[in-house]
Amino acid sequence: MSRTTAISGDRTGRGGAVRAFFRSWVGDFERAPSAEKVEDGLISGVQITRTLLGLAAAVWLIASYPLSDGGQEFVLTKLLELGLACGILAVGSIVGVTAFLVASTPDRRRDFAERLRRPISAALMLLWGPLCAWLSFMTVTGDLVDGTDLKEFFTAITGPGWISSVLAFLVLIVGWLVAAVLLLGSIPYTLLITWLSVLTCFRTMDVHPLLPPLLSPLLVWSLFAFQLYSGPDVAAPPVVLYSFMLGGPLSVTALSVWEVRRLRTLHGITLRSALGR
Repeated sequence: MSRTTAISGDRTGRGGAVRAFFRSWVGDFERAPSAEKVEDGLISGVQITRTLLGLAAAVWLIASYPLSDGGQEFVLTKLLELGLACGILAVGSIVGVTAFLVASTPDRRRDFAERLRRPISAALMLLWGPLCAWLSFMTVTGDLVDGTDLKEFFTAITGPGWISSVLAFLVLIVGWLVAAVLLLGSIPYTLLITWLSVLTCFRTMDVHPLLPPLLSPLLVWSLFAFQLYSGPDVAAPPVVLYSFMLGGPLSVTALSVWEVRRLRTLHGITLRSALGR
């Protein structure tokens, strides 16, 4: 085996699983007809550029002006916004996909139904994180299973005595350690999956490429309303603050309009053709 092949195999072994994980979220859908499989580098590049500019603007704003309610409140607010964004997109995705299924012709409806595998998988992966965190937390605190329950369980098997006590102690310690590791791992996992769900609009691109640009404005304007209700994060002048708050929704909306127009003019993808009308 050549050195190049060995290096390539080593890289695949070390990073192949990670690359496959991210590709499963941000890659093109595979089961759609070739006429609707869009590989537009300009759309992807503009979206990435807008995201990076938005992150840079947020970092600049936080670095330039003091926080309104302290660091802890800021972090909690951003976590709440992330959860709210995920909830909005979950509901919007269900409504959008349902509308596509109801309004489309029977043949197109079958096509859309066959493409629901990845959106459903994305939702299940998202639910797995909080569920694992909750079960792990209940185990660590002893609310799920405690030493008395374990001792009674092993006593029913081995009979009363020191053997049941030792077995209950060992299982309790091992279970606590495993639950603690899972709890620590489930927190970043949940945050990552939630962010990916928001970034990809719950993989609705796998159903049809028009769904993400149609759902994105709903998300950003809903978050804008939430930010108006919850108050500013930083003590910035009103001109700077509201320019920043409006910049995100306006830019995302403009990008969505441009993307829908580009899909129509360059790729021949329209809402009418998507529904088979």
